[in-house]
Amino acid sequence: MSERDAITDADVVAYRAQSRAVGRKPRLGGFALVILGALLSYFAAKAGAAGPAMQWIGYASLAIGWALMLYAIFLRTRFHRRILAKLD
Repeated sequence: MSERDAITDADVVAYRAQSRAVGRKPRLGGFALVILGALLSYFAAKAGAAGPAMQWIGYASLAIGWALMLYAIFLRTRFHRRILAKLD
């Protein structure tokens, strides 16, 4: 085993910290929008006349939230591929 192949525990800890940081804002923002959209859609039936508007806002929030979460997954996958390309 060469020195280049030796991966220490510190390297793994550093990689995990970097990986968690990639796409953090879009991931958390998307999660918040998904929760908000679910709550708005659930309580739209009890909102009376504002119900249809709340339901559409809830659906839009769900769609944007999931799009942000998928974008964060894309960013993390691209980061991981870049790291693996450096190891080759």
